Amino acid sequence: MSTASSHDDEDTFKILIATDIHLGYLEKDPVRGNDTFVTFKEILEHAQKNEVDFILLGGDLFHDNKPSRKTIHSCLELLRKYCMGDRPVQFEILSDQAVNFHYSKFPWVNYQDENLNISIPVFSIHGNHDDPTGADALCALDILSCAGLLNHFGRSASVEKIDISPILLRKGRTKIALYGLGAIPDERLYRMFVNKQVTMLRPKEDEDGWFNLFVIHQNRSKHGATNYIPEQFLDDFINLVVWGHEHECKIAPFQNEQQRFYVSQPGSSVVTSLSPGEAVKKHIGLLHVKGKKMKMQKIALETVRTFQIEDIVLADHPDLFNPDNPNVTQAIQAFCMEKVEMMLDNAERERLGNPRQPERPLIRLRVDYAGGFEPFSVHRFSQKYIHRVANPKDIIHFFRRREQKEKNDIDLNFGKLVSRPAEGITLRVEDLVKQYFQTAEKVRKFRESRKKNTEEEDKEVREAMTRARAHRSEDAVLVAASSDEDSMDMDMMGTGDPSEGLSATLSRGRSRARGRARGARGQNSTARGSSRRGRGSTSQESTSSSRTYKPVSVPAKNMSIIDAFKSQKPNASLRSSQSYSEDIVDIDSDPEDTSFVPSSKVNQRLPTTSSLSKRGSQSQTSRGVDFESDEDDPFMSPATSRRTK
Repeated sequence: MSTASSHDDEDTFKILIATDIHLGYLEKDPVRGNDTFVTFKEILEHAQKNEVDFILLGGDLFHDNKPSRKTIHSCLELLRKYCMGDRPVQFEILSDQAVNFHYSKFPWVNYQDENLNISIPVFSIHGNHDDPTGADALCALDILSCAGLLNHFGRSASVEKIDISPILLRKGRTKIALYGLGAIPDERLYRMFVNKQVTMLRPKEDEDGWFNLFVIHQNRSKHGATNYIPEQFLDDFINLVVWGHEHECKIAPFQNEQQRFYVSQPGSSVVTSLSPGEAVKKHIGLLHVKGKKMKMQKIALETVRTFQIEDIVLADHPDLFNPDNPNVTQAIQAFCMEKVEMMLDNAERERLGNPRQPERPLIRLRVDYAGGFEPFSVHRFSQKYIHRVANPKDIIHFFRRREQKEKNDIDLNFGKLVSRPAEGITLRVEDLVKQYFQTAEKVRKFRESRKKNTEEEDKEVREAMTRARAHRSEDAVLVAASSDEDSMDMDMMGTGDPSEGLSATLSRGRSRARGRARGARGQNSTARGSSRRGRGSTSQESTSSSRTYKPVSVPAKNMSIIDAFKSQKPNASLRSSQSYSEDIVDIDSDPEDTSFVPSSKVNQRLPTTSSLSKRGSQSQTSRGVDFESDEDDPFMSPATSRRTK
């Protein structure tokens, strides 16, 4: 080795970068069960072959939050085989490790443990598949960390504020500030960024002398209004962002023109969904960092299973398919079979150049049968390829784009409350939940406004009834006064025998009271009490008057009591008030007593009104990398300026 090359190695970090390995995916599948372990083994082999300083993983090392024993055992076996050894580690850690690994029972980097012999340290954040859960907030990465085979960092349990403290690494004259943030629900993290609750701490000494590397595991592409993290949210002093969670491989660093940092998206190392993004060739990255300069070398993975995908729109072939033809289904099936054969040939040609690839490829043919066509039996079609493809059960995927329906003014248009997705876009659970709560919020506001209007109407009715009761009370006083005057006049004038009038009145009062059940008894006693008013029974008079019906007028002096009863005709306003009072009377009350409910009890039965409960950045400078580059390396120009605080 020459002196120049050895000097470069002393100041150059070599970092192997990979994300979304998904160990244990389809481990029970007889054909694809070992795909993730074979590819992970290849990644570790590349790390050992290139003598990297450390491996950096961007989350989702495991596919399940609780991996099986087979998955855990295979992972431990591979890490022990390729990451433990006598080769010395060439870099040192300058930051406080008790802060970087404060969630671990052993808060220090594994290669500095005197009981372990680590040759290739592994640093990893957690993803959404292997995030900490449960009462102790543990994940599978914590098991590996406790075993001393992996360094789990970038963990934050707070939902109010996040302070990201970097791991400060130094090799020779090159210093790296390694930032990490494990997976957090995108909506929550989006809100925290907007509220400025996410802070990336920087070293006080020589701020501009550090190469700032940030690892994140979130949605990069926009899946909703807040269901992603825009790149503009990240601080502009960062040099390179390694973005996990997105499975499409875009490992070549791309510069954000606004924030001026570079973003590398390694993608997944295994196909977990039969989508166009997964069909892109899989790579891992070998990152070289010297000073403030960097270079990303792409390494193609040779053990990844070949994946071919193609779309067919039947309506685009009117010369081949006619919906009115009774044999159109057989014609479609023959056409799909021809397409699958062509895809198998392409996969075989691709595999011939790489003998390490598995023999059976993944095939997905998506058929849009909109326009009056009918799908054929996928199960019967798949039986022909059961020994030729790795996914025989889901080779064909039928779908139909949504057709615009004519608007009908008579039918209810719920689309005004719930927004519909565009044609051909698959509905997501997060979007449906969000639409549900938006609709529920609109319904709640409508109910509150309606309740408010009803309460205002009830208040007006109660005020009108209060005024009517006050008016009737004044009339009752006048009636009582007039009755006393009549009795006194009759006694003083001596016209007729008082006992005859009393007996006639009592007899007529009893005959009317017999037809009224219990409520009439109060009226009968009232009649007797009123006949004795001339004798001075004032206490009984006041007691009986509180139980009488509602008086409305003063009878003439020469009119008998029974005639006064017959002459009472309440006006329309009093009838409406009385009918409202009867409507709000308790159902369990006696129907015979309804018209004799005292005004005080009516007030108690009115509904009460319930109140509604209320519920450090840098200046924009360009960042160059005048390091050695491949032909597809985007970093060709030397650095022209540096960032200032």
